[in-house]
Amino acid sequence: MARESGVSRGTVSRVLNGGHWVSDDARVAVEQAIKRTGYRPNPHARSLATSRANSIAFLLTESQDRLFEDPNFSVLMRGAAEALAERDLPLVLLMAGSDAEQRRATEFISGGHVDGALLVSSHRGREGFLADLVAADVPVIACGIPLGYERKIGYVTVDDVDGARQMVAHLRDSGRRRIATITGPADTSGGIGRLEGYRAELGEDFDPTLVVEGDYSRASGVRGMRELLRRAPDLDAVFASNDVMASGALEVLREAGRRVPEDVAVAGFDDAPIASRLEPGLTTMRQPFDRVAHEMVRLLLDVIDGRVAARVTLPAELVVRDSA
Repeated sequence: MARESGVSRGTVSRVLNGGHWVSDDARVAVEQAIKRTGYRPNPHARSLATSRANSIAFLLTESQDRLFEDPNFSVLMRGAAEALAERDLPLVLLMAGSDAEQRRATEFISGGHVDGALLVSSHRGREGFLADLVAADVPVIACGIPLGYERKIGYVTVDDVDGARQMVAHLRDSGRRRIATITGPADTSGGIGRLEGYRAELGEDFDPTLVVEGDYSRASGVRGMRELLRRAPDLDAVFASNDVMASGALEVLREAGRRVPEDVAVAGFDDAPIASRLEPGLTTMRQPFDRVAHEMVRLLLDVIDGRVAARVTLPAELVVRDSA
């Protein structure tokens, strides 16, 4: 291949392994030589030569049913797979919702079967396995702030506090005064940040009786909305911390004979695919999941290449539809 492309073996190796410090002319020469000869690198030989597995783990610390219920996970996984495909790297899904799954995932990752992990949905108090990964010097980048490991693990997050503040401000600007919320889990950065933003925007008007905790599932949105109607039948708006819970809230309001948005405005967070399909269409905060996934991959590959882990915060965007 070096003779065919007219460059050194070292340059060919750097191009094939996605390395840096290769000029555009040399890269083009190697790529053209590959096309002419039909050359395909031996992945096993490449792994031995580079001491790399040439694959990345998508580490989801949720139960398997949540993988299929929450559309955000599939969107993130698809975005990460696409970003890695550009570098000819496969993505390996690892479920780590239980203690046993976390142990197996830790052993798999620490055993060198992947070069690093994209951590999705970490929970405070259930992140002990991360200590083993950090101790083993395994490159990890988290989606959302990894509570307890903010200074040890890089991450990509959306500004949950500002996003929630924008949504509450939108509801107040539309004339709503009794604004309730169904929060995310209190052991996640998203659940904490969105509640913080909700509370900050309301200021002195904050009423703790208008707050119920959910777990991002539709069932918790149903339970939360029923509880809010019991506590505060005069509420005129509800901000759910994700779109899946908002869909559950809409169902309860419909059953209770409350019109949306005439009687009660409903808002979510994420702009998941379900948001535009609900009736009425859901007003929500859009998380740029595709950009989040690509940034996670970029940061992880930087760490694998020896760079210091970075932290990126992206803005959320208000999307106004008919529900609020």
